[in-house]
Amino acid sequence: MNEHRSAPDSVPPGKARASRPARPAWVKEALDWAKALVIALIIVFLLRAFVFQLSTVKSISMQPTLYEKEWLFINKISYEFGHPERGDVVILRDPSEGPDRKPLLVKRIIGMPGDTLEIRGGQLYINGELKVEPYTDSAIEDGDFGPVTVSEGHYFVMGDNRRFGASKDSRTFKEVPESLIIGKAEAILWPITRWARL
Repeated sequence: MNEHRSAPDSVPPGKARASRPARPAWVKEALDWAKALVIALIIVFLLRAFVFQLSTVKSISMQPTLYEKEWLFINKISYEFGHPERGDVVILRDPSEGPDRKPLLVKRIIGMPGDTLEIRGGQLYINGELKVEPYTDSAIEDGDFGPVTVSEGHYFVMGDNRRFGASKDSRTFKEVPESLIIGKAEAILWPITRWARL
């Protein structure tokens, strides 16, 4: 004898199964926006951590190239596939010690590994030759320096502001290991009137 058993979720005759009320359209749209926002924030976080960052100029050491409160676009991935080059404007961790130590500095690469640098008579000499620096607007006013030879894997950095006491750089804290260089400053983003590639 065959017995007929109803499925556990069967509905008695004459009664309709209760259905879950549909979400209002605005709830679905809000959830979609929230998901998109979370994904966008994750992407921005990853890009900022590994690819780029914005940095604000906080000193006069790079005038006349950069001025205080300007925003810079920093390319953090460029040196993953290459090395700094002479003339690059870079962001680096401050290698100095003491109360005036800052988290980050912006400077220009002046000396490459193996270069011999000397400052005399307010002028910069690299490997015995006078270096013409179109990004500066004055002679070097801090006195003579060197000669010094840059070690392998290190760089000699200076600020573009060569007036007396205007820049704390490799003349003070010596050459900088490449590991302290975070990225290359590619452009001035703000104010818009100063937008330019570096």
